Amino acid sequence: MSKVVSLRLKEGPMERLQRAARRMGRTPSETAAILIDEATRQLEFANIEFRDSIVGRQAYVRGSRVAVWQVAMLARDFDGVPGDVAKHLEWNVDRVKSALAYAAAFPDEIHHAIEDNRRYDFQEVSRQLPTAEKLIIKARRAQPPAR
Repeated sequence: MSKVVSLRLKEGPMERLQRAARRMGRTPSETAAILIDEATRQLEFANIEFRDSIVGRQAYVRGSRVAVWQVAMLARDFDGVPGDVAKHLEWNVDRVKSALAYAAAFPDEIHHAIEDNRRYDFQEVSRQLPTAEKLIIKARRAQPPAR
């Protein structure tokens, strides 16, 4: 269920909202709702920010080029162990935990992004990004500590 909220914007913020709405192909009201939702999520989840991507706006891990869904997908490969994912990415474990907390709070969003990625083949990507190169990298599993 949605609720109507009225707000008054000064000329500068209104012009920026209208530009953003044009870029997003939405009305100013729809755009404001999206941006407010994203801003409140960023307040709730440390290390998360929203950016435009080739497939639309997505949650990313702040200070990286990695989308939250990519961290969630890696976590599956590392049996859900944040420390192993952090080691693989050469990150602080808190960044991984932030991404996984966001993924747990918005499972449908993350699930759809992972599924969309699986269906997105290189041929389709190279049409949109002609300079793209295909790299295949096998993930190395972290070794358990010696006992």
